[in-house]
Amino acid sequence: MSKQKLHASIFIDAPKEKVWEVLLGPESYEKWTKAFNPTSRYVGDWSEGSKILFLGTDENGENLGGMVSRIAKNIPFEFISIEHLGLVENGVEDTTSEKAKSWAPAFENYTLTEKDGGTEFALELDIEGEYAEMFNEMWKEALQALKGLAEKE
Repeated sequence: MSKQKLHASIFIDAPKEKVWEVLLGPESYEKWTKAFNPTSRYVGDWSEGSKILFLGTDENGENLGGMVSRIAKNIPFEFISIEHLGLVENGVEDTTSEKAKSWAPAFENYTLTEKDGGTEFALELDIEGEYAEMFNEMWKEALQALKGLAEKE
């Protein structure tokens, strides 16, 4: 499989501290990530070096799945780098199977930059080529949701 880098960005008419809060806050995270899975959530915390699980259930509300990750870098209000290390399938963490090793490690980076009185939110994501188009569409929806939440208050 071939890895590609997916890039996306959006201007959000809110200070970067507010965008950061919406981006990482447990309740708001669940709202803006619905584009990926209606039950998206995380378990863990965003501090540098810490383990974090990104989870969701399938359409039957069963089979807890997602990604095992680590926060590679966290510069508050400016940059966060998530290193995806493996998969969660049926609630079981897997970082050693061929399936997990075929795409991990993969990085997902978020950059927040002050611009025109608001925030430019930029995303860079390592993605398997076959999933690029699907994730591109999901990210467009997710970024609109993030923008809406951050600008709302």
